[in-house]
Amino acid sequence: MRIFVKLLLLFSLFPLAFSNENSSSYLIPRPLIKNIDDNVNLHCTSWRFAAETNNLAPWKTIPAECADYVKDYLMGEGYVVDVERVSEEANVYASSFESNADGKDIWIFDIDETLLSNLPYYMEHGCGLEVFNHSKFDKWVEKGIAPAIAPSLKLYQKVMDLGYKVILLTGRRENHRVITVENLRNAGFHNWDKLILRSLDDRNKTATMYKSEKREEMVKEGYRIKGNSGDQWSDLLGSAMSERSFKLPNPMYYIP
Repeated sequence: MRIFVKLLLLFSLFPLAFSNENSSSYLIPRPLIKNIDDNVNLHCTSWRFAAETNNLAPWKTIPAECADYVKDYLMGEGYVVDVERVSEEANVYASSFESNADGKDIWIFDIDETLLSNLPYYMEHGCGLEVFNHSKFDKWVEKGIAPAIAPSLKLYQKVMDLGYKVILLTGRRENHRVITVENLRNAGFHNWDKLILRSLDDRNKTATMYKSEKREEMVKEGYRIKGNSGDQWSDLLGSAMSERSFKLPNPMYYIP
């Protein structure tokens, strides 16, 4: 009799266990099943965060498993929103005080992936999957068709309106000066104070060293570097740093 009662109670629980998801979640634990795509997405999001915060060791290419992730990020709303946020914060800072009338307050801009976008080139070269090739990239630069990054153009114009002098400090080589000027003007950038490109004397220097030395020269000339916008940490770190630096997203490549 007791065995019969126990069996009756046991079978009476089955309808409760399988009747609906809410009740079954209490009675029968289910294994947590993760989609493989979710794991890749999580891994690549973590990798991009580490890259953007300069926590990775120097890297030459993006992880192969993150190729689609990086492409989707760059072509989707995520990249646009991130760039807009950086530009908006820079705008707030630039507007927070009046520029000195002596003309010595300056804002430094990098060019590639800061003012001009090379996404059309990188979309054809794996968005960071390929090791950077100078000769291929130079051919792209010489076309002079890189489009403006819209939020950066808006910030550029705002900084100019506020009375800052704008200095463009780029890793492009001096022999690309003419096409770079043409490209910038066609993209809507005008009236900068100086455009500094790498000379032959700078060719063996790291970007951090090269840009630090150029900023040191600006400071010696009496300039006050109020802001600096760049997509690489080597645009921003080193000596003679700006009062505020603004890092734009770039998960495609790393320049030391």
